[in-house]
Amino acid sequence: MKVKGDKMKKTMILIILATIMLGVLNSQEEVVLIPKDAIRFRVIAASDKEKDQVLKKKVASSLQQELKETMLTATTLKDSRDKLQNKVPQFKENIERTLSQSKSDTTYDIDYGTHYFPEKKYKGVVYEEGMYESLVVTLGNGKGKNFWCVLFPPLCLLEAEEKKETEEVEYKSFVKEMIDKYFH
Repeated sequence: MKVKGDKMKKTMILIILATIMLGVLNSQEEVVLIPKDAIRFRVIAASDKEKDQVLKKKVASSLQQELKETMLTATTLKDSRDKLQNKVPQFKENIERTLSQSKSDTTYDIDYGTHYFPEKKYKGVVYEEGMYESLVVTLGNGKGKNFWCVLFPPLCLLEAEEKKETEEVEYKSFVKEMIDKYFH
């Protein structure tokens, strides 16, 4: 009887260890390296106050629609850069219109260039910190939380489309597919 009991204990220990190992493997965050050729988009709120965060979302949302129209026709990195640089005056008009409609006197700055991005964790994916080519809108003194996404390849623009079609979006595989499509 003791042999059966020992065998049962060993089996239970193996099952528990296997369960723990699967849990550890499945809980590790995935690190996605956004290629250096990617172009990011960022809107930084004036502060973390609710009104400033709401304004940030309004500005980001209105610009995303215009960016979608601009970027979805871009086929290369150079084409994307050219289109973004040429559209900065229209982006300014869009921001001013959004601020006016929101009855906000918040100042802003818009810059297309190379900017620092801190590490970001989103839906189990870690995006490394670093200097990235980007279109950055800073509202007020830019001390608040920010909205950001990847414009080229058009990850945030296509993700927004995908979210309209379905409630559940598997972002990790979507990011990998888009990076593979544009950079491999």
